[in-house]
Amino acid sequence: MNANKRINSDRDPVNRDLDANPNVDRAPDSDTNPDPITGEHGARPVGTGIGAAGAGTIGTAVGVAVGGPIGGAVGAVIGSVAGGLLGKGVSETLDPTVEDEYWRHSYATRPYVDPDHSYEDYSPAYRTGYEGYSTYAKDGLTYQDAEPHLRTRYEREYGSSRLGWDKARPASQDAWHRLEHDSAANDTDIK
Repeated sequence: MNANKRINSDRDPVNRDLDANPNVDRAPDSDTNPDPITGEHGARPVGTGIGAAGAGTIGTAVGVAVGGPIGGAVGAVIGSVAGGLLGKGVSETLDPTVEDEYWRHSYATRPYVDPDHSYEDYSPAYRTGYEGYSTYAKDGLTYQDAEPHLRTRYEREYGSSRLGWDKARPASQDAWHRLEHDSAANDTDIK
């Protein structure tokens, strides 16, 4: 069955006949960020584009220096393809859709969560943690090393939030450690 179709008859008895019909197209789930060509979950057009542009420029320069105008054209193509793949790979190290979904369903089980606050209150703190991990861990920073940067970012971007940094900090740290743990597990699996 096409990913753009879904059967939802248990939850939508009014449209049961339409949902059971495999010929009825459904809008794709907006949270999956589908690749426009393959339809796979998790397209990363910005990372791919930045990688392609940067490496394409370098490939052109090297190609012109080594092989003249034809070398420049070949270098641009090869550099763009390689850079696009590298850029996509780098941007896939973090899937904000997956992280947001995980925390949306798990936040209430965390010991630091105040029942008077909703997920929407904690969401900026989680985002600060998982995006911070993606930014700073690759440079070898621990959460404690990166915390001053994370705090500055949180207060700048979410200063009007219902949670001040003191209450947001545990959620931010939790999101960082989740990715850190996943990364360590993946490193072990690869070896």
